[in-house]
Amino acid sequence: MNFAKALSTLLCVLWLTACGGPDSNAPAPAAAPAASPATAAVATGRVYIVSPTDGAEVSSPVTVSFGIEGFSVAPAGTYDPNTGHHHLLIDTGLPPLDQPIPADAQHVHFGKGQTETTLELAPGSHTLQLLLGDGNHVPHQPPLASDIITITVSE
Repeated sequence: MNFAKALSTLLCVLWLTACGGPDSNAPAPAAAPAASPATAAVATGRVYIVSPTDGAEVSSPVTVSFGIEGFSVAPAGTYDPNTGHHHLLIDTGLPPLDQPIPADAQHVHFGKGQTETTLELAPGSHTLQLLLGDGNHVPHQPPLASDIITITVSE
């Protein structure tokens, strides 16, 4: 019985060493992307709306151009560090920041990596905001959200 216990302990030590334990110089295997925890964002990343500008009076259809710094735009399903894809929030506030961003008329996804869109908006005042999502459409932590801009669509 003592021999079996000693052998078991030795095998565990060897397994831990071979699998990247504290004494191993081997790189740790890449973790599989998580379904819900958000991807960490670098402090220098930011997203912003290039055009239209805050307070602009525009006509519909409205072309909205997205900007990004410190990150790269990548399609949904990409889990490389410092990457994400845009979500445009129209006439709504930020969604829960620990869950995938909803996909509806107020939360428009650009999962192919688009950096511009054209919107049909009714006449009147509208708010627009960008929110970057990771490969699973979950906001980064801390979230990379643009300032909210307000535009007026003329009749």
